[in-house]
Amino acid sequence: MALRRRTRGLIYRGTMYALFIAVVVLIIAMTDWQTIGKQFFNLEVAAKLFPDIIIVALRNTILFTLIAFTGGLLLGILLALMKLSVIAPFRWFATGWIELFRGLPALLTIFAMAFILPIAFGIKPPGGPVGAGLIGLILVASAYMAEVIRSGIQAVPKGQTEASRSLGMSPMKTMFWVVLPQGFRIIIPPLTNEFVLLLKDTSLLFIAGTFLWSKELTTFARDANTTYANATPLIMAAILYLMVTIPLTRFTAWLERRMARER
Repeated sequence: MALRRRTRGLIYRGTMYALFIAVVVLIIAMTDWQTIGKQFFNLEVAAKLFPDIIIVALRNTILFTLIAFTGGLLLGILLALMKLSVIAPFRWFATGWIELFRGLPALLTIFAMAFILPIAFGIKPPGGPVGAGLIGLILVASAYMAEVIRSGIQAVPKGQTEASRSLGMSPMKTMFWVVLPQGFRIIIPPLTNEFVLLLKDTSLLFIAGTFLWSKELTTFARDANTTYANATPLIMAAILYLMVTIPLTRFTAWLERRMARER
């Protein structure tokens, strides 16, 4: 009976593999590879994009991500501390901020910073459209990072705080010199994931408007796609995104495995 079950299993798996291979072969046979190569992998169009797609688009994407991540991280630390504060108004403000900007789509937040805020209050964000878009990304990132940082702080054993206080350290020194460093060690993987998400969210900055010098990868590729009536720029932008995000996600996975072993 066991042999029969094993035989049936082998037959079933062999059938599934054969079916999968047959489908792949059929798709390959039916695909118009010449048209795909011309429309999506056109080397002549690709050559025209260099070096701007690297020194302008990719550089701006990474620069905007670093600015949004740094601003979101600093603001997120403040919000996390406010949410853990014993002062109720601080907790209420931080909770409202976090719920608001986690609940709103990033695209709407960027739109509000770029258009609604200047029209309603006459406030012009520094940096023009790009600055307004980055402020929107910072607000959204701060809400998500605040919750990550708060969880990291609460994951630090209370004994660490008690030991620091027994040595005469003030609550503020205990938080910044003992609790936060240990909390950040715990939350490095989710913060890295947040960086990857921000990298992709820079593509939303187009809604605020951009200049030639401030185009990130997606806007650059979209404009080039219109100019050359060819999708090769979009494929190149996707490849560049993957060249940045895949190493980061692999690094995050390695960190998580290492921390799991240490625990």
